[in-house]
Amino acid sequence: MLQKLYRDDAIVLRTHPLGEADRIITLLTRRHGKVRAVAKGVRRTGSRFGARLEPFNLVDVQLHAGKSLHTVTQVVTIEAFAVGISADYGRFTAASAMLETTDRLTDEMVDPNQRGFLMLVGALRAMGEGRIPPPLVLDSFLIRTLAVSGWAPELRVCASCGADGPHHALDIRAGGLVCTSCRRPGAIAVRQAAIEHMIFLLAGDWENVLGAEDAVMHEAGRLITDTITWHLERSVRSLHYVER
Repeated sequence: MLQKLYRDDAIVLRTHPLGEADRIITLLTRRHGKVRAVAKGVRRTGSRFGARLEPFNLVDVQLHAGKSLHTVTQVVTIEAFAVGISADYGRFTAASAMLETTDRLTDEMVDPNQRGFLMLVGALRAMGEGRIPPPLVLDSFLIRTLAVSGWAPELRVCASCGADGPHHALDIRAGGLVCTSCRRPGAIAVRQAAIEHMIFLLAGDWENVLGAEDAVMHEAGRLITDTITWHLERSVRSLHYVER
């Protein structure tokens, strides 16, 4: 049972105004899943912690549990990822897509996923540092998120019959690549280089990821986006603004 007053590390996923001075903050926490909390007075000039509760930031937050909305009572910045991310449009749009995807995939106070939390922290840190192109950080995060959610596309054998590859058609409904015998109308033709690129993204093999041709990166990114969209049953709006 959740204690009335508790602390946790959290990533700020989104905020929206409440009344004249307050905000509702959506947080992905390390140990308590996704929570929604009221931050009182943060829109007033001179608020103690308004700037800390901005999207992308990693914070140590103290919350008072309520029936539907919790209340923020204390917050300390651990890492201000928003500074580096907001300074560049490409980083901002790609990181926004990561937050929106996470928000869509996680339920409030259900099945805390520490691996998913740490994966988001690592991706935001990489995005803020700017050493890896934003679309590649995003694609790596998205395909790993699919894996954590149990939806990683099968990239080595036929997703329908298990026949060994290589296969060069992706059927999202079937769960990945399919052989010629199992291929149905609507399956997408995929080049071997794009398949290998997705495998490298999933494994975090950055040497090979960064060595891919632009056309291969774009093809793999489109397939990953299509897979995420299919599983969510609606598009992630932020993905439309990502510069590739």
